Amino acid sequence: MASVGAVADTNAAHSEIMSRTCLVVPCFNEAKRLDCDAIDQALSAFPSLSLVLVDDGSTDSTWRVIDGLARAHGTRVQAIKLSVNQGKAEAVRRGLLEAALPSEAEYVGFWDADFATPLSAFPNLVRPFEEHPGLLMVFGSRVKMLGSEIERSVVRHIIGRAFATLAAVVVDLGVYDTQCGAKLFRNTPELKELFAQPFISPWLFDVEILARIARSVAWDSEALRRSAKEIPVGVWRDVKGSKVRPSHFPRLIADLSRIALHYRLGR
Repeated sequence: MASVGAVADTNAAHSEIMSRTCLVVPCFNEAKRLDCDAIDQALSAFPSLSLVLVDDGSTDSTWRVIDGLARAHGTRVQAIKLSVNQGKAEAVRRGLLEAALPSEAEYVGFWDADFATPLSAFPNLVRPFEEHPGLLMVFGSRVKMLGSEIERSVVRHIIGRAFATLAAVVVDLGVYDTQCGAKLFRNTPELKELFAQPFISPWLFDVEILARIARSVAWDSEALRRSAKEIPVGVWRDVKGSKVRPSHFPRLIADLSRIALHYRLGR
């Protein structure tokens, strides 16, 4: 896999003119897994990038690690500490509302702390915004095809495809992959409203985001397609230590049912 530094050479001109982007990285007990070198390299390679690292009530030394990164990088990195664990959804929501959305960034989003999708992929998610002025959301998709580097176990792939099919039914849209942990949004006043209320599910808030967007356009499929777009990430690797396991699948299905009932009853 190409390093961030290598990617920087090919994207140097683009990174210099790219609009500011602020990514929220939710962290729960990530002290041993958070790749600080990858963060250092990405911030060096992309002057337009800033990060908000949210400690979601960790019980290890995660806060010490991310606070150290914030001190080392000044305004480029902000650290937020939640007193108790509230789940990925709330960590992302708090990071966006308290730091990313009030910033001067034109694009904001969230990225998984395992960097299964490398930070160097974020410019690919920015480009569609520049090509489609009405676009609100761009999210990465783990599509395994020629030229891509998608490293995923067979079992996780099968479960992921089954879940993605069910999720697509909930939002009534042909979504290939709702759960890739790389998503960007255009920083608009409407986005603050989108994240104003806590999510129903701590893990499937990605689906809820789409459901909230769909509800805002009266479940008009064409309007939703104009608002959201999937982009293959090209590189993704299954990193050990994931908080979500195959055994959680029944709970995820239950949460998906709750989302469907909540957002589609008033359709």
